[in-house]
Amino acid sequence: MNSQNQDSPSGRPAGAGPGAAAKKGGRRRWPWFLGLAVVLLVVGIPRLRTLSAQSAKERAAGRDAAARAVPVTAATTRRMDFPVYLAGSPGTVMPVKTVTVRSRVDGQLVKIAYQEGQSVREGDLLAELDPRPFEVQLHQAEGQLAKDQAALTNARIDLKRYEALIKDDSIARQQLDTQAAVVNQYEAALKSDQAQVDSAKLNLIYCRITAPISGVVGLRLVDPGNIVHASDANGLVVITQQRPITAVFTVTAKYLPQILPPLRAGKTLAVLASQDEGSTQKLADGTLLAVDNQVDVSTNTIRIKALFPNEDQALYPNQLIYAKLLVDTLRGAVVVPTAALQRGPQSTTYVFVIKADQTVEIRNVDVQLTQGEDTVVRQGLAAGETVVIDGVDKLQAGTRVSLAGADSGSGPRKRAA
Repeated sequence: MNSQNQDSPSGRPAGAGPGAAAKKGGRRRWPWFLGLAVVLLVVGIPRLRTLSAQSAKERAAGRDAAARAVPVTAATTRRMDFPVYLAGSPGTVMPVKTVTVRSRVDGQLVKIAYQEGQSVREGDLLAELDPRPFEVQLHQAEGQLAKDQAALTNARIDLKRYEALIKDDSIARQQLDTQAAVVNQYEAALKSDQAQVDSAKLNLIYCRITAPISGVVGLRLVDPGNIVHASDANGLVVITQQRPITAVFTVTAKYLPQILPPLRAGKTLAVLASQDEGSTQKLADGTLLAVDNQVDVSTNTIRIKALFPNEDQALYPNQLIYAKLLVDTLRGAVVVPTAALQRGPQSTTYVFVIKADQTVEIRNVDVQLTQGEDTVVRQGLAAGETVVIDGVDKLQAGTRVSLAGADSGSGPRKRAA
């Protein structure tokens, strides 16, 4: 019997096939893979730490650079036609016409034909008085006129009869002359009677009280049912003309050389009315109407009257306003916000200009005119340059700035001048 350890016909020991060989080869290779992994870990971890540290340093450097940029608010200069105004003192709006409506006759007020605050036209009915007493007076005057008319007719007939008799020497001359005087007397009486009739008719007309001017009626001063008199001081109602309307204000007398020459040359000087001093929101536009004929020596000011169309009724009688008089216009002026101007130690004026690399430079400027929030620069700036208007406390030449409120990665955010 053959032994179990006998070699296989192929000459290999039993159990030493291809699968066994692969297992042995795998057992010999895995220590190498393990060693390679260990080497990679030993070499790679410090390298990763180095790269991570470098990235953190770069991010920190970026944050530091961003932190060093001073946040500011900027505006862009522009070129424009700049109006030059003379600011006056507080002025008072005054109606062109103000009328206290009174009755011309005595009588009982029976009707009010307007609403308080209503706009009325000249000739519109405002109120009515009881006309009956005046109708009676008219009838009496007409009766007296008719009576005297009949008497005059009879006197004229007698006069003609006496003229015929005097030719025959049938009556005395004195009787003829007396009759002629009677005719003249009745003729005069007729004129007086006609005047009484006309007066009674006029009183009837006065019972209808109409608006003497166009304007706005105020609050009612007398209620229907009251007896009104022509001598009443308060009247029935007050009407003020509000379209157009005027305003009176004062300016310093030193400005007269700027006001009078164009006014005398027939030029129209514009006037702007606003609610508050220095306000950019105007109430109305008007024109210069007149300049007073003398200067107030106590204040060295002169009064000026302006006329406003007031179609929208933005101005109201006795309203307090601030008026500005347009005396000139600077053509093509470079305008910068007044907030951008800084004062140097030697009374110099300068601004911080933001350059393309987001750093600032100090630029001296020659100021021509400052008016409210805007300033005209004669030299030192060009239109379209960006200047700092807020956040200048930490700035010096070369300081890097960032526009306050600008998004990361976007261009600078600017406020238009």
